[in-house]
Amino acid sequence: MRRFMLALVLAASAAPAFAQNDGQTAFNTSCRMCHTMKEGDNRQGPSLAGIFGRKAGSAPGFNYSPSMKQSGITWDEANLDEFIANPEQVVNGNTMKPYGGINDAAQRKAIVDFLKSGG
Repeated sequence: MRRFMLALVLAASAAPAFAQNDGQTAFNTSCRMCHTMKEGDNRQGPSLAGIFGRKAGSAPGFNYSPSMKQSGITWDEANLDEFIANPEQVVNGNTMKPYGGINDAAQRKAIVDFLKSGG
């Protein structure tokens, strides 16, 4: 019984730390294959460091699609959520294929919050 109680206490104390990392986990699962949070570290996709308030298609050193450069979007919580949900609907002709979006609103929110925190 004592070991069971200790396991419960340890699990409960670990829960807040896990909750703080949900965004990073979601980012790592869905975004990290192509993007990083390190400024200037462009890979298959641009670095997402400092994305909030940045004009779409403007991160230095990345070759964006013409549609992204001409989208007129300045990234905020609402349009990032929409873009993560369905990139093609937000910026038709973007080059994020085969990524098709994330349906789960909680997962999108976790990613947006992670991006907003600066990773």
